[in-house]
Amino acid sequence: TAKLLRHYEISTPTLAFHKFNEHRVLHAILQRLLAGEDLALVTDGGTPVISDPGFSLVRAASEKAIPVVPIPGASAPLTALIASGLPADRFLFVGFLPHRSSQRQKLFEELRDRRETLVCFGSPRRVRRSLEEMATHWGDRQAVLCREMTKLHEEFRRGRLRDLASGLQEHSVKGEIT
Repeated sequence: TAKLLRHYEISTPTLAFHKFNEHRVLHAILQRLLAGEDLALVTDGGTPVISDPGFSLVRAASEKAIPVVPIPGASAPLTALIASGLPADRFLFVGFLPHRSSQRQKLFEELRDRRETLVCFGSPRRVRRSLEEMATHWGDRQAVLCREMTKLHEEFRRGRLRDLASGLQEHSVKGEIT
């Protein structure tokens, strides 16, 4: 966001709002909105509110009858779904996969019988293991690994879960994974 503002010579001040400070700054933001200021919620990684604390700001604003005007932009779950070639008529956005294997196993078991396309965010460090765990719980179904979408090193790997997992053993994966 800072790079974009500098590029267009926009000097509007910014305030960080993230999971580590949201409870501390939320009241001050609401007071500014109630005083009539126009503020924009932006994010450096995807769409505000999708898997980030922006939802708490939107919820608090709506509870105080402060209008929220959405301006759609890039959304990793929808971008991945559109480019995947997988059925898009019904899908479930799962969000970030848990860090701990036991929590992932529980989630994968809960989702085992779901038939719609499942979309989730993953860590580059755990993506191979997550794909293997998915195959164990869901069977070796078709999948697409989307990396760095809409960026310079965009990549889509298509195949069965086990094939995608084995293809990652030889090289490390970097960047945002959907």
